[in-house]
Amino acid sequence: MSTKDIVYIALFAAVTAAIGLFPPFPLPVTGVPITLQNLGPLLAGVILGAKRGFLSQLLFAVLVAVGLPLLSGGRGGFGIFVGATGGFLLAWPVIALVVGYLVERYWKHLTLFKTIGFCLVGSIGISYLMGVPWMAAILKLSPLQAITTTLAFVPGDVAKAVLAAFIGMAVRRSYPVIARERAPAS
Repeated sequence: MSTKDIVYIALFAAVTAAIGLFPPFPLPVTGVPITLQNLGPLLAGVILGAKRGFLSQLLFAVLVAVGLPLLSGGRGGFGIFVGATGGFLLAWPVIALVVGYLVERYWKHLTLFKTIGFCLVGSIGISYLMGVPWMAAILKLSPLQAITTTLAFVPGDVAKAVLAAFIGMAVRRSYPVIARERAPAS
């Protein structure tokens, strides 16, 4: 891993933290807030690719776990990971990994619509697959109650996926961080 890779990893952990400066909007039933911060893993995956994106979000999670108040609303500490939002937060490195892999895989034929689809896989698919069962278990909700509760998040998560795709495609055109020679052919 080069110094440049380490800088990118640290930079996107910092970008995810900076996005947390936007205040959260907590939902009354679950206490799981609507935030802009889950845009961070999508951007990390789209711009950095699988490995660096994953490591940036893993670094961010470790910093939160050791107590730095980097989450929206100034939250931090290991207790966050065993609360209702824990599954969603633990999904962030996985989201960056999968979205980054898909972007790398289709690098040569990447379009805005494919990128939006890849971001939706992360923001809706992986996030909810890991976060909803976790939230249901912690809050002692039935699966149907947990799914119903998360419906309020879907429009925002779709919007964040579209935003991440637009930003990612703009970066791809102007300053492609994912090296073309390292991206596999599709």
